[in-house]
Amino acid sequence: RLSAAADHLRVYVYAEDEVDGLRALLRGRDGAVSAATCLKGQWGTQVKIHQLLLRSRYRTLDKDEAHLFFVPSYVKCVRMTGALTDKEINQTYVKVLSQMSYFRRSGGRDHIFVFPSGAGAHLFRSWATFLNRSIILTPEGDRTDKRGISAFNTWKDIIIPGNVDDSMVKPDARAVQPIPLTKRKYLANFLGRAQGKVGRLKLVELAKQYPDKLESPELKLSGPDKLGRVDYFKHLRNAKFCLAPRGESSWTLRFYESFFVVSSPFPPKKILSAYLHLASN
Repeated sequence: RLSAAADHLRVYVYAEDEVDGLRALLRGRDGAVSAATCLKGQWGTQVKIHQLLLRSRYRTLDKDEAHLFFVPSYVKCVRMTGALTDKEINQTYVKVLSQMSYFRRSGGRDHIFVFPSGAGAHLFRSWATFLNRSIILTPEGDRTDKRGISAFNTWKDIIIPGNVDDSMVKPDARAVQPIPLTKRKYLANFLGRAQGKVGRLKLVELAKQYPDKLESPELKLSGPDKLGRVDYFKHLRNAKFCLAPRGESSWTLRFYESFFVVSSPFPPKKILSAYLHLASN
């Protein structure tokens, strides 16, 4: 149970029509991108957290009563769908933030933003100027591999998991159930794209050399041979170890997905991930 102090926490959620430009960060320049579209895939946390706070008992409609302010944005989604360009995203964020008097009052310290992909806050090119004091929720804590500086600060920002398919997160009604370790066909598997990365390419090569030990099928992202979600999880559960090596960035959704097909609640020795360090370590 939350402490008495925490029980009085109040969060204000900005409405999409409250600030000129905010709707574009949610729906795109033409307002054509739906929340249902943005809910799909590993970046769906941008929608889920927003929807969760809208119906939370900690939500307040009074800004003067709020301890924290949540700024909704589906910017990863609208960018991926072509509904906003990088330049438009930057200009729109600047426009939105310049109108927020409560943001200016605290220098953004009590405002929360979700950036649900490996790019983190870099999706907003001017983040270092405007969001350097704000609270950022993101799955990526190390984004210096392609950037001069990381947008993640351990003293204020929070690592969140990527969006795992709803059909897999309900303990009593999962689409794919775990199977005992003794009945798993492979020692290990790697279910991902090589992306030209040395470590991943090596796994693909090893899978060809030891097909009875390591499974690494070529994943089809489209067409008749595309691996469906249920089939994907059936593959994932059929090995004793899930290999989740670094790709374009250090985080990988497979790390979190594997939690739902293991035999026990949290067996860290059954899940391997390079360059991913959790507090539980």
